[in-house]
Amino acid sequence: MSRAEQPSRRTVLAVAVAAAVTGTAAPAAAAAPAYAPHTDGPAPAQARPVDYHAWTTYRDWRSGTAEGTRTVAGRRPGVVIGSPAGRTDYTDPHTGTTAAWEYATWTGPAHRLTVPATEVVASWNAHTPEGTWLQAELRGTYSDGTDTPWYVLGRWAAGDQDIRRTSVDGQRDGKSSVWTDTFAIDDPGTGLRLTSYRLRLTLYRRPGTRLTPTVWRLGAMGSDVPDRFTVPASTPGLARELAVPRYSQEIHKGQYPEYDNGGEAWCSPTSSQMVVEYWGGRLTPEQLSWVDPAYADPQVDHAARFTYDYQYQGCGNWPFNAAYAATFEGLQGVVTRLASLTDLETLIAAGIPVITSQSFLRSELTGAGYGTAGHLMTVIGFTADGDVIANDPASPSDEAVRRVYKRREWENIWLRTKRYNASGKVVSGTGGVCYLYFPAHPTPRQRRALAAVGVR
Repeated sequence: MSRAEQPSRRTVLAVAVAAAVTGTAAPAAAAAPAYAPHTDGPAPAQARPVDYHAWTTYRDWRSGTAEGTRTVAGRRPGVVIGSPAGRTDYTDPHTGTTAAWEYATWTGPAHRLTVPATEVVASWNAHTPEGTWLQAELRGTYSDGTDTPWYVLGRWAAGDQDIRRTSVDGQRDGKSSVWTDTFAIDDPGTGLRLTSYRLRLTLYRRPGTRLTPTVWRLGAMGSDVPDRFTVPASTPGLARELAVPRYSQEIHKGQYPEYDNGGEAWCSPTSSQMVVEYWGGRLTPEQLSWVDPAYADPQVDHAARFTYDYQYQGCGNWPFNAAYAATFEGLQGVVTRLASLTDLETLIAAGIPVITSQSFLRSELTGAGYGTAGHLMTVIGFTADGDVIANDPASPSDEAVRRVYKRREWENIWLRTKRYNASGKVVSGTGGVCYLYFPAHPTPRQRRALAAVGVR
């Protein structure tokens, strides 16, 4: 995203709701509207300001450089620890605990960006049994021919018993910086861009165990979205609503201060849990046994705990949410940007809901009842008039979560990269950022829809 108010990653990601949420949500729908005419294939080719690329196939994993890792085949190929390359100590900055770990690395081949980028966000899908974890890194080449250092984009485990999953602050080289989970060129106005990158995985396990992380997907979204306060209006092309579960973040206010206190801060995990359950992901009573039994929707508390970034001190880390979704059997998760509401319609038509990030003043989104410096909601469909149907977790109850927002207002607050805040200061917009969660083995129609928006 644009960096008009850096350092501001936490401000942009956390849902800083500026006004109390009112109970003016639209009533729940009794049935899904019918389809309107809509193309089933990819949209016409156009220049996209986004390049999402991923390594997922056996051939992809074999194309990298392995130091102690090996590639595994099967329906879901991946990379695991084979014979460890070495042993190292890691001191967890959030617990102070130092422990020894065996490690192995996989380094991907250079990917030349089709869009020389001002920003890059990586995401991964992995299984990390107890006693294992992973680190994802990026090293890029600038348009002036020089290279970045190896930047850490996340230290991650599905659980929290071995390490505290964390981003790493303070990474910069005078040309670029990492803001929580986003690589960004410091001054895009100079014309400097990232032209290519390599990704590196380091897989860790406790010495003596044969357990290993397994990584099935590793990818990154590079983008150069032009600065804009407004975007052109799109033409409605779909009327459909997906039956996505509805959860309110607001009913969790004050729960688990150690995971950012519930309520306003939990838009991202609440949205993630809605879509996980749409695809059939379920948590067992044993997994939920740690949650206070007096709390409604304990699965939202669980999602907050297991997306929490201990450095960022919040649940809004984008790749951590995508990785959480992929811990459910048969699911994948990626972070990318979409170019238009037409892209969104293509996905909804294929049955894929989309979690979107946006920021706006209370006056800019009719019916929301609040303003925010950064908020996640789930687009589940479009009305016959083309308006956006969203499961907005910033609602006072589960029943109030379904909202209908005016198409023109909604597409502008989501796709713009610049906006004015309540003080009249120019600050950043999210430029179409979204999470996409979808089956590990999509249907042909789902594959076509994902390919149409640049995800394979």
